[in-house]
Amino acid sequence: MRAKLSEKQQKALNLFDSKLNGKFITHLNSCVHCGLCGESCHYYLATKDERFMPARKVDLVGSIYRRYHTFAGRFLPKLVGARDLNDETIEEMVDVLFGACTMCGRCSVHCSIGVDVPFLVRTARSMLVEMDLVPKGLQSTVDAAINTGNNMGIPRDEFVDTLEWLEEDLQMEVEDDNAEIPRDQKGKKIMYTLNPREPKFFPLSISAMAKIYYAAKESWTISTNTYDVTNYSYYSGDNEGARELTDRLCKEMKHLGTETLVLAECGHGSRAIRWEGPNWIEKKYPFTVITVIEVIADYIRSGRIKLDPSKNTQLITLHDPCNLVRAGGIVEEQRFILKNAVENFIEMTPNRENNYCCGGGGGQLAMSEYNERRVDSGRIKADQIRATGAKIVATPCHNCIDQLMGLNIDYKLGVEINTIGEIVANALVLD
Repeated sequence: MRAKLSEKQQKALNLFDSKLNGKFITHLNSCVHCGLCGESCHYYLATKDERFMPARKVDLVGSIYRRYHTFAGRFLPKLVGARDLNDETIEEMVDVLFGACTMCGRCSVHCSIGVDVPFLVRTARSMLVEMDLVPKGLQSTVDAAINTGNNMGIPRDEFVDTLEWLEEDLQMEVEDDNAEIPRDQKGKKIMYTLNPREPKFFPLSISAMAKIYYAAKESWTISTNTYDVTNYSYYSGDNEGARELTDRLCKEMKHLGTETLVLAECGHGSRAIRWEGPNWIEKKYPFTVITVIEVIADYIRSGRIKLDPSKNTQLITLHDPCNLVRAGGIVEEQRFILKNAVENFIEMTPNRENNYCCGGGGGQLAMSEYNERRVDSGRIKADQIRATGAKIVATPCHNCIDQLMGLNIDYKLGVEINTIGEIVANALVLD
């Protein structure tokens, strides 16, 4: 006999039922338990905890499907590993699906069947949203974005002040009083987004891109109202929140009359806005969406900016953000940029689509209760970095920047962590 569900549990199960289309059911039932995913997952490799194997996560979600949607699961649940959506199952879902998965997708790349594990994990996270069980730190990040317009809760006047003093610094650096960081200017070609951690903690990232735009003589602006490239609702599984944040960007693009939305160096932000956003708002964008990495690469190819690699002489390696590379297909652009901007570049092993996640994605940096597990899982990436002998690690993602900075300290790597924009700005040759 099934356990009686609470109102919230029934609400979560109703959402689960609404997702049962052909794609969802196929991925739930396709796992052959070959174990290849375990050797692909940085959580499992670092801890050897079998609960963290991607196949076990698939089976956890599948057990709910079998319990409520198969004959054997209804009448012989133990025989087929079917589980009630009870407190025990839900507790395991929170711990494993939020606390031991970055949704990086490496397991899916190496899956012999091609099971889309991040898709299943995010769907299960959506169930936990319905039960108000998103970990507190991650939920507060989503709430801040919804309530204040950015995930750091930065007041608009504080943001404007930051941009104003960065503009003054830019003018001094390029020796041009007309250099600017344009704010809320209508009719520009580009509206550039930011990760709110940039104005809060990494303002030099903004300066770097302003310098690049200046050198390229770009027509661009930043909205001081809607500029957040991140959409943490993607990680939490909150589709309504994700829709709201996406819709705000669309409205601001229309308000400013800009042609192209340029996404700052943020892996999950690029995925959420560029690829998932149209699904949430159920329509195509009436504007172009592109990553800043593609923009910089185009500047180099077209000659709009000139670089001197001798300005970056130290050995540099590249960390591939999972959502940008595996999910977004932006693979060679950052390599093209670095090969034109630095003298000495070395690849990690493995790299590109086979790269290991740094451990900072999936909302992990916002969930303090899993900090120890996150740092442990990052050992795989730390070992990769150390093996290169590089002095600088470049990565086009601020989530990755934060995690790598932590790993740098915890594993005593002795490296410098930079965005791609910062490295390019340092190599610029200004007329």
